[in-house]
Amino acid sequence: MSVDDSAEIQLLVMMDASANDDQVEEVLALLTEAGSYGRVAPGSESIVIGAFGDREALKSLVLEERDGVESVVPIRKPYKLVSSEASPEPTVIQTRGKRVGGDHFALIAGPCTVESREQTLSTARAVQAAGASMLRGGAFKPRTSPYSFQGLGLEGLAILEEAREDTGLPLATELMDPRHVEAVVEVADVIQIGARNMQNFLLLSEVGKTDKPVLLKRGSSASVEELLMAAEYILKEGNPRVILCERGIKTFERSTRFTLDIGAVPVLKEETHLPVIVDPSHAAGRRELVPALARAAVAAGADGIIVEAHPEPEHALCDAPQQIPTQRFAAFAEEIRRLVEVMGKQIG
Repeated sequence: MSVDDSAEIQLLVMMDASANDDQVEEVLALLTEAGSYGRVAPGSESIVIGAFGDREALKSLVLEERDGVESVVPIRKPYKLVSSEASPEPTVIQTRGKRVGGDHFALIAGPCTVESREQTLSTARAVQAAGASMLRGGAFKPRTSPYSFQGLGLEGLAILEEAREDTGLPLATELMDPRHVEAVVEVADVIQIGARNMQNFLLLSEVGKTDKPVLLKRGSSASVEELLMAAEYILKEGNPRVILCERGIKTFERSTRFTLDIGAVPVLKEETHLPVIVDPSHAAGRRELVPALARAAVAAGADGIIVEAHPEPEHALCDAPQQIPTQRFAAFAEEIRRLVEVMGKQIG
């Protein structure tokens, strides 16, 4: 029987702690003989095999009676690999020694966009000194107006790379176009997929083929399930390191740029094993509201926040009203650190 690469994962085969390599290979061989296939879940402390194919055909294998198999768990959610059913423990993502998920809270900060070398290095140094665990910054910027500043592109990536080397902070930057995958992957420690590209399935599949963590932002009109299905595209290509980001959705309310769906945080924490962070800057659209929304994110159980900072926000070329002045960032970061500790986590 041929193996269908488009098959969905149907079961998780949980192996005993004492299971040996031969027993794992036997399960994988049985799946292949049945016209299905299995993948060992990456990053899991215990051995877990995802079984793909026809559910009824898989059931007929009676895998739970095989040597070394502890249990067989059916996955009923439409999002298979990202479902909490797919992993008994929360996923913790690590890059350059910094961690996101579990007991580790990510404070990701930096300029909305790279405008100049001086502005980027100044901001990077300020957020690093204040205790940020990761640097954010856009080299390529999706803008509503085609006449707005679109970022410095490859020149911006070079500046971000210098800022990373100067501060030691892992770098998160946005990828917008499949043509830029190679350039962004070469520089970035975390690839950001913005809200506008959440359902750019070709782009999701491309980053799914990389070995870099992916920060996936929820689209402004997307449901929680649509966000999880978008993440599924990435995991299905073999990249298990995805960070989900709630950044506000469109509603009738106009007092903020978007409406922060704070309820999405505990919902996502229940539905998926992936880390969940919040972007209070884009949700608020106003810097004076960012601290309150950031505190709400921490209290709701988020695994991190991603915020924007700038030495002179009033002169910023992009999203000026929502960027925190770097002179005030240390006080903001200290407030967040104290609350993170109350929640039983630590930054980075």
